[in-house]
Parts: sequence; C-alpha cells; structure tokens
Amino acid sequence: MKTVKDRHVVVGADFAGFPLKEAVKKHLVARGWDVEDVTPTLEDCDMYHRVGFLVGSKISEGEFEKALAFCGTGMGIHIAASKCPHVHAAVAETLPSAKRAATANNANLLAMGAFWTAPRLAQAMADAFLESSLGEGYEDWDGFYEYHWIGYDECENFDYEAYRSNGFRVPNPASAPLGPEPRGLAY
Repeated sequence: MKTVKDRHVVVGADFAGFPLKEAVKKHLVARGWDVEDVTPTLEDCDMYHRVGFLVGSKISEGEFEKALAFCGTGMGIHIAASKCPHVHAAVAETLPSAKRAATANNANLLAMGAFWTAPRLAQAMADAFLESSLGEGYEDWDGFYEYHWIGYDECENFDYEAYRSNGFRVPNPASAPLGPEPRGLAY
C-alpha cells in the first residue's frame, strides 16, 4: 500500500473540480509528494460519480492509504466514493474541518468543491488532511482516540440488516457505554 508516511496520495476530479485538483496536485508535488492522478487531463475526466468510484477503488483495493477528490461541490464525488468498501470519505470547506476529518473521523478520502474553495485554501486543507491521523493533537483529551475509534470501527463494520433486525440499534456495540460527553469541544 502507498502510504502518506511515504508521501503517496491518489487524486481525481470531474470537469468542475479539475482546475482545483491541478492547483492542489502542483502544490503537493512541489512539497515532495508522489501524486497518482486518475484524471491527468481534462479529457480524462468522467462524470463526478464515476471518478468517485475510481478514486475510492484505489483505497478499497489497498493501493493507497488516502485520497483527494474534487468536483463542483465535493458532495457528489464524496457520495460516490463512499460506495466503495473501506472508504471513509469526508467533505471539507474549511481548514479545521479537513484536519478534523483525519483526526476525529479517521477519514481516508477528502472531497473538496471547486465552486466554493479557493486554491490556497484547498492546498492548506490537503496538507492538514494528509499530515494528520486519528487522535493526533488530542492526546490531552482523555479517551478521545478510543471514543473516535469506536465510531470508525462501527462504521467500517456496519451491517444494515443486523442493525434493522436489532430494532435500529447497533448490535453488540464495540464497547460499554462511553460515559459523559467529551469536554470542551462541540461536534
């Protein structure tokens, strides 16, 4: 698997996200990243959902640890990528949300929208997402990692039919009740 520790990432965009993807890709390459681009030319760009499936498949198949995807809003490509197994996609429009997608939600694909996101912000969001990992920066928040790992694990292993047959409750939760709400930070 090509990992972020080794500075590898896969990217892709539809026609609307293509210029933003190009700006982020140029930035990452200049910072020493090896960027695999599944849509290297505008002519290679398919519809947003097909690009989402393709970028997501790079994670599903174990080729890449993290990915960046771009369309007009980030929403459509995110939905499509999320259909691929083991993809935990997030959409970000701010620097804190991009970082939090990695540190709290353990997202492995970040989608951005070119209609709303300026290139320099997208570059900073890509850096924050790619250079952060689950629990990082929250070491002083007792139980942060464990709390968020439960959420990640239950999403990764979610079985809708088992959930439905259990009265729309998570069957066999990963741990005992979590206790009080985390202190000081709002979700």
